[in-house]
Amino acid sequence: MLDARPVLHLIGLLGLAMGGLMLAPMAVDWRAGDPNWSAFARASFVVCLLGGISALTTRNALQEGLSRRQSFLLTASLWAVLPALGALPFMLGAPSADLTHAYFEAMSGMTTTGTTVFTELEHLPPGVLVWRSMLQWLGGLGIVIVALVFLPALRVGGMQHFQSEAFDTMGKVLPRVYDISSGLLQVYVGLTLAAIVAYMAFGMSGFDAVNHAMTTIATGGFSTTDASFAKFTGPLEYVSVLFMILAGLPFIRFIQLLGGSWRAFLQDVQVRAFLRWTAYAVGAVILYRMITSDAGFLDILRGTLFNVVTLFTGTGYGSEDVSEWGDFPLLVVVLVGFIGACTASTGCALKIFRYLVLFEAIRGQMQRLRRPNEVTHLRLGGKRLEDDVISSVIVMFTLFVASFMVLALALSLTGLELRTAITAAWTAICNVGPVFGTEVSDSGAVEGFPIAAKWLMILGMYLGRLEVLTVLVLLLPRFWRD
Repeated sequence: MLDARPVLHLIGLLGLAMGGLMLAPMAVDWRAGDPNWSAFARASFVVCLLGGISALTTRNALQEGLSRRQSFLLTASLWAVLPALGALPFMLGAPSADLTHAYFEAMSGMTTTGTTVFTELEHLPPGVLVWRSMLQWLGGLGIVIVALVFLPALRVGGMQHFQSEAFDTMGKVLPRVYDISSGLLQVYVGLTLAAIVAYMAFGMSGFDAVNHAMTTIATGGFSTTDASFAKFTGPLEYVSVLFMILAGLPFIRFIQLLGGSWRAFLQDVQVRAFLRWTAYAVGAVILYRMITSDAGFLDILRGTLFNVVTLFTGTGYGSEDVSEWGDFPLLVVVLVGFIGACTASTGCALKIFRYLVLFEAIRGQMQRLRRPNEVTHLRLGGKRLEDDVISSVIVMFTLFVASFMVLALALSLTGLELRTAITAAWTAICNVGPVFGTEVSDSGAVEGFPIAAKWLMILGMYLGRLEVLTVLVLLLPRFWRD
């Protein structure tokens, strides 16, 4: 039988960390004179108490580190438990949400989906807005890094955690896992600070800049207003585009850049494909809108660039309603949402690397049909693609598409209109953010969805963040047997 005590111990430690982090939004509300600070104080106490009990009662469980099965269980458990802990402030204080809405918001935050059930965001206490942004920032990469910092110190194989989360490190570019996690944290914090400075330089208030910097670099998309990024149209959209693209690139390559190696970054097939495909998508939509719209070119350029990039990277901000542009632009943004950004970035969905592998596998199969006696080896970026890599990508594609179709069908059975059900399944499992349909409120919130639909979207966000396979492997009976 699988011993879950080491997993409970690590979750307890991370719970303690999360409880401590709740003191930050508590301080924001206290400084603003908002009585909601007490909700964060109580939530922090409860979360720290639960985390402390879990950590202390299992403190002797980590003797030889985690097995591979325990590593999978840890990853799956983290993304179920931590959003539950993060939801507590939403229940104990403003907006006084029930379990469904609080857990939905926290899961959407930590999976960096960005779909919200909260409305009138401008009237929420500032600490609540900060906490929503923090959840996305932590979910973007921070939680993974925190776990990796804990694991080596506790004689746990940190690279196992990378592997179980399908986190492509592009090879061991640094000698130790601690060095990798430290480098990733430096890049993540550095990009966040740079985004804060840039947003403020172009007119955002300090409060808005901090919140949007966290959700931009996390490619999460939570905003401080119901209008999302429509409040900041103009030069700020270009600033956001820059940082969303940077957040969608492999962070490992930034570490190499800091070490003085430009070649790995420039020769990365993912980077080149991501930038090229983004340009194709933006160009196609701009051309369509210029033919069908009377708007000026600069307005079309800015709006299209921002809204296509935000959906390609899975950030999910909105400055315009892209569903009003026409069927073709909507099809394009849905397709790029399925693609996602690069592996080893904060982006979600299937990611560029898997599409490149799939296209190469298709090309290889067509070549075999044409020349069946010729022995060929598939290569990507100058490296040979092994058969197990190709098969795993094909399995991932199959599971992802099947999960999307089942989720869309289930959502339609809850009473949602077909277009709403399809885009809700898309946004949940791809962790994108917006939903298009008549049941969506003017602010983009889905608070009017049936309860069953909200829980199905929670499941979809969870599966999408863990890329399906990590969760499904836990359902195998033999996984739990020795």
